[in-house]
Amino acid sequence: MKCDWGKIGLFAGGLLFGTAGVKILSSKDAKNVYTHTTAAALRAKKNIMETVTTVRENAGDILADAKEINKQREIKAAAEVIEDACEEAESECAEPETAE
Repeated sequence: MKCDWGKIGLFAGGLLFGTAGVKILSSKDAKNVYTHTTAAALRAKKNIMETVTTVRENAGDILADAKEINKQREIKAAAEVIEDACEEAESECAEPETAE
């Protein structure tokens, strides 16, 4: 069998690069970068949650206002129905009776 030194070289290089990569990723400088990145992500999360809370509060206010508008419309519509009924009753009572 013929040994393919190119493949063995690639394997050895990958192994060396992987080992060096683990060392780099676990170094003090890398941990410092991870810490700062995580801190930034937590700040962003806090900001997003504050925005979500504000949107929820505004949505609650909008819903309450919409319900109040609909309630006022129902009251107004009911008053108009009563007013129309009174006008009809008055016009029936005010009509002169015809003699037979």
